[in-house]
Amino acid sequence: MMTLNTPEAVVDALEHLYDEATSALGAALARYLKDGVPPTAEGRASGVFAYPELRIIYAPDGPPPPFSRAFGKMSQPGVYLSTITQPGFFREYLLEQLEPLMRDYDVRVEVARSSSEIPYPYVWDQAEAAGIEDISPAELARWFPAPDLQAIGDELADGEIHGDGETRPLAVFDAPRTDFSLKRLAHYCGTPIEQFQKFVLFTNYHRYVDAFCDWALTQIGEEGEYDSLAVPGGVVITSGDSDARAKIAAAPSRSHQMPAFHLTRKDGSGITLVNIGVGPSNAKTITDHLAVLRPECWIMVGHCGGLRHSQAIGDYVLAHAYLREDHVLDAMLPPEIPVPALAEVQLALQDATADITGESGAALKKRLRTGTVVTTDDRNWELRFTESAIRFNKSRAIAIDMESATIAANGFRLRVPYGVLLCVSDKPLHGELKLPGAANRFYERAIGEHIRIGIQTLQRLAADKQSKLHSRKLRAFDEPPFR
Repeated sequence: MMTLNTPEAVVDALEHLYDEATSALGAALARYLKDGVPPTAEGRASGVFAYPELRIIYAPDGPPPPFSRAFGKMSQPGVYLSTITQPGFFREYLLEQLEPLMRDYDVRVEVARSSSEIPYPYVWDQAEAAGIEDISPAELARWFPAPDLQAIGDELADGEIHGDGETRPLAVFDAPRTDFSLKRLAHYCGTPIEQFQKFVLFTNYHRYVDAFCDWALTQIGEEGEYDSLAVPGGVVITSGDSDARAKIAAAPSRSHQMPAFHLTRKDGSGITLVNIGVGPSNAKTITDHLAVLRPECWIMVGHCGGLRHSQAIGDYVLAHAYLREDHVLDAMLPPEIPVPALAEVQLALQDATADITGESGAALKKRLRTGTVVTTDDRNWELRFTESAIRFNKSRAIAIDMESATIAANGFRLRVPYGVLLCVSDKPLHGELKLPGAANRFYERAIGEHIRIGIQTLQRLAADKQSKLHSRKLRAFDEPPFR
């Protein structure tokens, strides 16, 4: 076990132990494939394949200082620990978390091998073990650590309270949970995790992807703040690519359930767009996994049905509250738990809308309406009109969709700042249905403007993230020190 004095030394030690373990696991896999020689029980018992563990011991003489920041603080004395995966990839995040803790508290920080082994599928690529797929998973699991679902869960995120005398969690997600989601992200989105950026846009319609890519191509280059546009299939567009649009069109984005597109910056503070498609199930799935990256913010830009007579097709809805009829999170975050609007994100969305539309005052107020959004898991809710109308009246809802409340509620649950700005594409209660001709005219007019609002919102938040973005509304009284 190593006791360390600076955040940089801590992360260096984590990287060293992680690299040792993954190298040993990769070499053992290769040896087993070539010679049929499995790893020894003694080696595994010594922790040769184990994740590194970060441990912070806090034993003050008096009460903890009353810092008002959202993270990077100790709620009470104790031993805080977490297993860590891919510390090189998470280096900037780890330094951000450790710096205030090691600066403002009298703590002892230790790094050691944990008792939790790295499952072999998580180093498969590193091992470059061609032929491993020909061996049954049951056979590999005899000799190598395999994923254990009993050890992967969100009990901490869902409010588990720790008793006196127990070690306390240092972070919301430990290493096995993080690795599980990193693999899922690559599978669902079709891009390496290294390309994901800190600010995330979700949409429920592929035309928003086209508009995003068209705008992104104008931003790449020496004079722009972005370095590249990465799309599914390993395609990376950089400045000077004369056939960029052809490469994007040929990319296998439709081969992936929720394709991701990344407008990258060297510091990772660019923008990732994910087309989640329609429905709350996809919205929950992708946010469950994206949360392990600890993004700075995610927002939803998509279509909705307007529920008020005064709304027009193309108007915007800034979600301020949610009637949660999506149900996919009910067991983890009961519907009676309020999901608050985050003032920092709401103001950024409103200011970006004013800037991109060029409207202000009464004109902006007429087009941008703030209120409750219904999110339903029933695309044919219209067939239960009488029941639905009563609920809508009671809730004072102004719009309906199938993803927004899920995006917001999972952001609240997993401590990721969130927001929603929708565009009215039809008014089902008032006979204005989404017919092909009207729909195409709406898409041509509205989508480019809407995606630009989402982009500028994230740019505003990125410019001022340290002072405004992370809200104490997302933190409970018994929270891990790490964001």
